[in-house]
Amino acid sequence: MAKVLCVLYDDPIDGYPKSYAHDSIPKIESYPGGQTVPTPKEIDFKPGELLGSVSGELGLRKFLESRGHSLVVTSDKDGKNSVFDRELPDAEVVISQPFWPAYLTAERMAKAKKLKLAITAGVGSDHVDLEAAVKHRVTVAEITYSNSISVSEHVVMMILSLVRNYIPSYKWVVDGGWNIADCVSRAYDLEAMNVGSLGTGRIGLAVLRRLKPFDVKLHYTDRYRLPTKVEKELNLTYHPNVEALVRVCDVVTINVPLHAETEHLFNDALLSKMKRGAYLVNTARGKICDRDAIVRALKSGQLGGYAGDVWYPQPAPKDHPWRTMPHHGMTPHVSGSSLSAQARYAAGTREILECWFEGRPIRDEYLIVDGGKLVGAGAHSYSLRKSA
Repeated sequence: MAKVLCVLYDDPIDGYPKSYAHDSIPKIESYPGGQTVPTPKEIDFKPGELLGSVSGELGLRKFLESRGHSLVVTSDKDGKNSVFDRELPDAEVVISQPFWPAYLTAERMAKAKKLKLAITAGVGSDHVDLEAAVKHRVTVAEITYSNSISVSEHVVMMILSLVRNYIPSYKWVVDGGWNIADCVSRAYDLEAMNVGSLGTGRIGLAVLRRLKPFDVKLHYTDRYRLPTKVEKELNLTYHPNVEALVRVCDVVTINVPLHAETEHLFNDALLSKMKRGAYLVNTARGKICDRDAIVRALKSGQLGGYAGDVWYPQPAPKDHPWRTMPHHGMTPHVSGSSLSAQARYAAGTREILECWFEGRPIRDEYLIVDGGKLVGAGAHSYSLRKSA
């Protein structure tokens, strides 16, 4: 029987919820484009519950233990004396979320002699060293599309929050003020602005579709150009590279995976090519941006604002400069972990485990690494370092 090691974020500070704001969540059967939502044989949770924290356990304990497997759930993931490090050597399956990632480094993977499967409960498997997974023939899978729409909604919210100067205005109210001039001195209309997406996969395209009704001018760049039909439908302007995109955009949203080609892409050199005062929104991965270059650009006015919910490392240390830099709209990594999204990625995690333990194929769209190579969604979205 297998040991499953699951790393989740801590429960709310006031304890695990006894009730929720809504009695249920809307049920969907498929995503845009036709991919079906996760289809496990059954689930042991109520959709809309808090599943991504330690007490939620992704709804997996009854399923696993009834089949003779063991489940260890912890939020303690960092450092040599962490529960994660102590439990990892004899784990066959590791489950982690991007929001509270258990970094499966090459060093950790070398010590995990029994590890065969690493599941991302959500989307984005860059916290797993994919080169090491290829080397050790560890299967890596994620719940593709489970929270893509959740993230796209968060992106639109952050764009509007930056452009309309919402967060400082809200703070004036909380502090008892009515300082209208202070609020509006950095507030603009989004209408007629040039908005561009780096990446038009599931999240990026969903962002563009949601922005079209705001009467903005939409731009994009991606390694895969969209069909002409989609470009015409959304009146999109395609750019051959990110440098061409950022030169013309008032707002840029980052919607690409983190890999060798995107790490620290937004550095001083690229930021200097953006329009002065442009806004940058990053819900992809923190390391796509150079941490200190972002701070410098905000202080100089080269960037008008920066918002996102992705940091490196995660959780971000208390002295991380993005917590205190000017004109920011940062949140913890929450965009893809709404209660609605949790129901889907918890169900998808169970679907993968059912397939794994029953010897059935895992959906191709869930696979990142299998059989010692990038496959499925991984082959489409990631690239390996040349030395790998």
